[in-house]
Order: sequence, then structure tokens, then C-alpha cells
Amino acid sequence: MSGSGDHVSDRVSGSGEQVSAVDVRWMDRPRCIAAWRIRDNLIDCGPTTTLPHLLEALDGWRPRRLILTHIHFDHAGAAGALAREWPELEVYVHRRGAGHMASPERLEASARRVFGDEFDARFGPLVPIPEHRLHPLDGGETIDGLRIAYTPGHASHHVCMLDDSGWAFVGDVAGVRLDPGEPVFAPSPPPDIDIDLWLESVAQVAAWRPSKLGITHYGVVDEPETHLAAISDDLRREAALIRSGIGADEYVERMTGVLIDGGARERVSDYGLTVPLRQNHAGLVRWLDRHGADSSV
Repeated sequence: MSGSGDHVSDRVSGSGEQVSAVDVRWMDRPRCIAAWRIRDNLIDCGPTTTLPHLLEALDGWRPRRLILTHIHFDHAGAAGALAREWPELEVYVHRRGAGHMASPERLEASARRVFGDEFDARFGPLVPIPEHRLHPLDGGETIDGLRIAYTPGHASHHVCMLDDSGWAFVGDVAGVRLDPGEPVFAPSPPPDIDIDLWLESVAQVAAWRPSKLGITHYGVVDEPETHLAAISDDLRREAALIRSGIGADEYVERMTGVLIDGGARERVSDYGLTVPLRQNHAGLVRWLDRHGADSSV
């Protein structure tokens, strides 16, 4: 796949299956959020603000199904708008998130309190999805060759998918790495980060021995074993760092240094948009308060 960011959709093949990483060009920036196209399925869709880019990239193609890894706005914000655009679209999401997709008012209000005036520029409003078009997932289902697994840790409503072709679509479980060779690290916003569960979910994906990973932030991972080891290492480092009592300012400085030292100097602002570091710190503090005493990490 090209890292130039000069086109909207990167097409790659693996194990006989064509897969498209659709760059939704969040905030007009390339290679920050990918939606994934495979057969008749769209996996994640980006926020409402990116809907014009998504539709342009799809160029008239309509999926039968939208399968959401989880309901965070950068992954699922446009789901309701797509369901309104395409009346035949069926939407699959973990049971814990389905109610929010049907009635998103409280979810949106909570996010607006966090992001303030930036909410509309980053995400845009949520559109309810009719309940009869929502299919709650628990894990263990198979949808058009995609085996669904419940993978909490980043979110309590997160699922990953292993395709028969060997591709694994893993949302945020495998962390963030915007360009090949850059550092891999965990997005950890509130409210329900659980590092122990997250490590178990990473181990579950690793046990699949996938041939490739499709990550939302961003693109294809050609060496899944190495990448999954890197996110596991980062989760342990994050736990140790937050246990040390590090404050938000020092955390932001430390993580920015990791990005620069890791070769991502030119994309620090893109990482800051995709993974707001102060929210990362807040999510880790919440994890320590809620689970730290019982954690094995």
C-alpha cells in the first residue's frame, strides 16, 4: 500500500481476497482513519464529517452490511447517516453498543461535553438507526465468512473479525500506527479502558495467526505477530507509566517524544488528532482507579 496519501482508497490483495482500505480523510488529513471494504461488507465507516469522502471513495458501491468494531465516533459516527442514505443497509454492532446506535442522544451529549466546540468539526451529529436494522453481536457469530470475536479492553463493546482469507480486522485492539515503521501505541480514552482485558484480546487475535491485520489508524499490517507484540509491550509500558503517578503534561511530553524518536515527527499533529493524548492519560488514570488494585499488569 502506498503511504503517500495522494489517493482515497488503497486496494490490496491477500490469500485470494481483495480488500480495500478506504481513507475517509478525516479533517482533510490522509491516512488517519480507514474504513474497510471486503466482499459485500463495510467494516467501520468513520465519523459523520467524513461521509462525503467515504461516498466519493466508494464510487457508487453499496455494501449489504456495515459491521462496526465499536461505537466510538471515529469508527461508527457516520453509521446512522449511512443507514439513512442506504435504506437496505443492515448494521451489526456489539450488543452493548446497539442501544446507543438506536438512540444516540445521550452518547452525543456526553461527547459534546468532552470536545466542546470541536465536536462538530471533528465528528458531526449522530443519526439514529432503526432498531429493526440493527443486529446485536455477542461474539461467536459468522457473517459472510467473517468470524466475530468479543474483544474488550479498549471498549466494553469492541469486536474483531477474522476472515476466511486470513485477514483480521481489529479496530483499535491492535492500537495506532499511522504509517509503517512508526511506533505502535494504545489509544486509551475514558470511560472503559481495561488493560488486562485488552491484553487478553490481543492474545486472542494473535492466536488466530492472521496473515494480515486491517487497522483503523491506519492501514495494512503485513507482519501481524510483530505488531501485536508491540501493542502488548506498549500496554504494559502504559500501565507502568500511569502507576508511576505521571501527570497529564508530562505524559503528553513523554508520548510526543516517543513519536518523534520513532520517526513520526512529520505526523505528530495527526497522531494528536487521532489519539488525543490528554484523553489517553485520563483513560489510564480511570483504569488505575477502577482496576489497578486487581490488575496483574
